Amino acid sequence: MNAITSLFTSVSIASAVLYLALAAFSGILIGRLEFKNIKLGIAGVLFSGLFLSHLGARPQVEILHFAREFGLILFVYAIGLDIGPRFVSSFKNEGLKLNLFAISIVLLNAVVTLALYFGLHLDPALITGIMCGAVTNTPSLGTTQQILMEFSKNGMGAANANLSGMGYAIAYPFGIFGIILVMLLLRIIFRIKVKDEVQDYTNSLTNAGLKLESVTIKVTNPQLFNRNIGYIRHVIDKELVISRILRGNEWIIPIDETQILDGDILYGVSQMDHIENLEIKIGQVTISEKREISGTLAMAHILVTNRKYAGKTIQQIGIYRRYEANITRIFRAGIEILPSLDTSVEFGDTVRVVGKADLLNDIKNELGNSIKELAMPNTVPIFIGIFLGVILGSIPIFIPGLPAPAKLGLAGGPLLVAILLGHFGRVGKMDFYMTPGANMMLREIGITLFLAAVGLLSGANFVNTIWNGGYWWMLYGAVITFIPIMIVASVARLMKVNYLKICGLISGTMTDPPALEFANSLAPVPAQATAYASVYPLAMFLRILLAQILLLFTM
Repeated sequence: MNAITSLFTSVSIASAVLYLALAAFSGILIGRLEFKNIKLGIAGVLFSGLFLSHLGARPQVEILHFAREFGLILFVYAIGLDIGPRFVSSFKNEGLKLNLFAISIVLLNAVVTLALYFGLHLDPALITGIMCGAVTNTPSLGTTQQILMEFSKNGMGAANANLSGMGYAIAYPFGIFGIILVMLLLRIIFRIKVKDEVQDYTNSLTNAGLKLESVTIKVTNPQLFNRNIGYIRHVIDKELVISRILRGNEWIIPIDETQILDGDILYGVSQMDHIENLEIKIGQVTISEKREISGTLAMAHILVTNRKYAGKTIQQIGIYRRYEANITRIFRAGIEILPSLDTSVEFGDTVRVVGKADLLNDIKNELGNSIKELAMPNTVPIFIGIFLGVILGSIPIFIPGLPAPAKLGLAGGPLLVAILLGHFGRVGKMDFYMTPGANMMLREIGITLFLAAVGLLSGANFVNTIWNGGYWWMLYGAVITFIPIMIVASVARLMKVNYLKICGLISGTMTDPPALEFANSLAPVPAQATAYASVYPLAMFLRILLAQILLLFTM
């Protein structure tokens, strides 16, 4: 019994691990408690750590510092790998407008923070921590605390880092509820009917031109008669993937030597913005319902787990040359891709193949289609990426007017490297694919370690701080949260942006999953999640960089 008691009272590695685990599992349970579709989520771990520290938990500080920093690195690295494939596409079409709104919110958050700092003469560590909590951005707090540990004078680094953590914790709750409050106020002020917004979003998808559609095309262009498919593939590459041909009552899988005849009907996949060109080049186009494939033909979804083909193009793999079959779609990181001849296939992609039923097993074996191979941990690229990220984060960035150079830090460096690796997918023969389950596990472990350590480090004086004027910190945080998102959300609505997209926009800009959960509960459409994903990468990067610029500017 004494041995167990000593675990809670000793300053040891075992004691630190015990308290981290206790804060983690109790905090996760707290985060699952729900009130009117609102949950604290993973932030429950922070408050659990604060409570344990308030009760007297005093784990070894050095271990908590390591857990905090390493947890942050794991979290942002996993996020970067996840959002990397979507990072460039998030700036296309309406994503550019949404990201401009996101930039406006981030800059306004900084302006309001500076106004409070100069107007009330607040401590730089405190006001920066409050801002990080008000915008519910954990990585920016990590960067802030790293700078405070490095640049604080007279041995005050740890104390200032804990002060920023306390400011973060006090401001964080309204950071969540403030976003939800803005969503509710927008509905009242602009008399928004969610049902109408859902219909508007559905109509916009039809007109967007980017969604992949099943199409049928009757060949009426005489210049294509007796031309072979190999020629036509190059004519309509990037516009249409032909899966099969209907000739009379016979279904034909097109190979390069197949000739097109008058009256042939092509079945394939395209996008709405290509329809006009296809009608000029081939003939009448009809958007068709997805038709069941039967007879000698079949369709299969195949996992690409044969590393020999990872990074190779459709043309290099040559399924269409060696089999009576065609790859008609590629699914990657939640994105549906129209495959052209020079589209690369990556490890972990799922490809849709249409072809002769008796050949599909051979194609599956060739491409891999192995869940076991996909589940094998790909750990070497993870640590290489983290290694490069830490080095990048340590490179000083000289910005005129700042007393010391800024750095991407332990949050920004790994995040930027991971975004790049996630976007390109590979460097040479090394791929950086991580299964969604493995990515989520790495992310959750990282953020849990970070928040548990922050809570345990900052909670000793948490209650006393609130009773002795800390409630004003909560008010400062509420101002930083509410004013920028209310202004930008109102402007977006006046510019006729869909309400559901605005909800996703402000949730993503504040990098706040609990707010997204609430937004998703408003309507069963992907508008909120799509807007969230569009602005999240840039918002995360800007918040990490801006937090340290603001801190260095005020120190």
